Amino acid sequence: MSAGGRQSTVGGNALAKVSVNGTHLEAQMGALLSSVILPHHALEMPCAGYGRCGKCRVVARGALSALSDAEREHLSPQDISRGVRLACCARVEGDCTVTLEGAAASQIRLAGEMPDFVHDPIFSVCGAAVDIGTTTLASCLYGPDGTLLAQASAPNPQAGWGADVISRIEAALHGSGDALAASVRAGVRALVLEMAASAHISAEAVDALVITGNTAMLYLLTQTDPDCLSHAPFAASRLFGETLAAGELGLPCPHAQVYLPRCMSAFVGADITTALLASGICSKPDTRMLVDIGTNGEIALWHRGQLSCCSTAAGPAFEGAGLSMGMAGKTGAVDHVRVQDGALQAHVIGGGAPKGICGSGVIDALACLLELEQLDETGLLEQDPAPVAPPVCLTQKDVRMVQLAKSAICAGLRTLLRVEGLCGADAAELAVAGGFGSYLDVDSAGHIGLLPEELVPRVRVLGNAALSGAAMLLLNRGFIPRSEALAAGARTVDLSTSAEFMNAYTEGMFF
Repeated sequence: MSAGGRQSTVGGNALAKVSVNGTHLEAQMGALLSSVILPHHALEMPCAGYGRCGKCRVVARGALSALSDAEREHLSPQDISRGVRLACCARVEGDCTVTLEGAAASQIRLAGEMPDFVHDPIFSVCGAAVDIGTTTLASCLYGPDGTLLAQASAPNPQAGWGADVISRIEAALHGSGDALAASVRAGVRALVLEMAASAHISAEAVDALVITGNTAMLYLLTQTDPDCLSHAPFAASRLFGETLAAGELGLPCPHAQVYLPRCMSAFVGADITTALLASGICSKPDTRMLVDIGTNGEIALWHRGQLSCCSTAAGPAFEGAGLSMGMAGKTGAVDHVRVQDGALQAHVIGGGAPKGICGSGVIDALACLLELEQLDETGLLEQDPAPVAPPVCLTQKDVRMVQLAKSAICAGLRTLLRVEGLCGADAAELAVAGGFGSYLDVDSAGHIGLLPEELVPRVRVLGNAALSGAAMLLLNRGFIPRSEALAAGARTVDLSTSAEFMNAYTEGMFF
């Protein structure tokens, strides 16, 4: 018997007792802590469990494997003395207790504003709109007159398989497809139950849902084989615009109908279809653009009645992932930075001591370092690491990661314009969608070159427009054929073969 205590057995295999935040579980001997935790709790693992990022920290005591090399690299002596382990490295060798730290909810804004429209809902009693974001799940519950009854959000539980869609597609192709589907379905189910409880109704009263998301997220939700999304020519085998029974997705309203909006291509998803609907830019006579700044940056251009779209892999830097002290926008994160009396002044979500820095804070910090001439146009730091709000700092490696991400977004915007023979001055508006965009300081974004400076005065921040658009489909059935026609008629620009993009990308690396 292990030093951890008495174990039960199943089929002759020893099981250890593992308590996670008070939840009592059983685990196979030798199981990684991450595999024990993930089915029950969200866990930040942007490197997909390879021990590279050091984000999956938990406090664990009991019978566990010896510290790995990765843990010794990422954990300080103080961390080790108080029992901090990396969940992707530590293995169960007997009974143990695990405490998840930093459980404060992320700072998430739900649906943004919607234009006025006549209500003709696709439901009778109440309906739910859900946005499956790569990082966050967000949802709203409505009555037939458009009254917002409840809202809820949570981290996307698929984060344990990686922070970006490519990591999750690879995981699905290597045997984790069922687990990925189960995790996100459980996440959506939990949101529906939470909203129903808040509205004091039975979850079975929900008789329709609209679930939007990027193409990969909808593939993983529906257990559609994502192989076609993993290699050239990236031709999606399924673009949705379909209605399913909620019972097929394991939702607590089995008789409800679930509408999945149409995607445009393998990497321009239903989230952009619904965001465009909410933005209203495709009903305008002049040239307008929309960008969803996130792990998978999606961009749309409306010009002379034609919709053109592209996708650019910005990576997870804007979500705080992959940075040395990056974190989600939750309590303890530096979310805004200003120059005051020649020094950096940081705002920390929730007050108190800073624990890390989220995407909006990183963009502000870089803009301030440029202003103070502590960062040059090539991205070289005068001091490495550069203090932001001690102990929070930015390293040279962090700066390089952000350079790649911001260049990808800006180059995508410029390329889409140049394909049509346009420049930034020709666009009457740039609509910025996505939860991240809600917190973005537009001037900082222009200063560091995330957005073309000529478009900064024309920016309109939408918030979570994907969720707003999903709600519009829920509340007026006439928007469904309109959105499907818009998506079907969109022209997709492949940036991977575009010389224009490569030129703009190289230019965009500079600050």
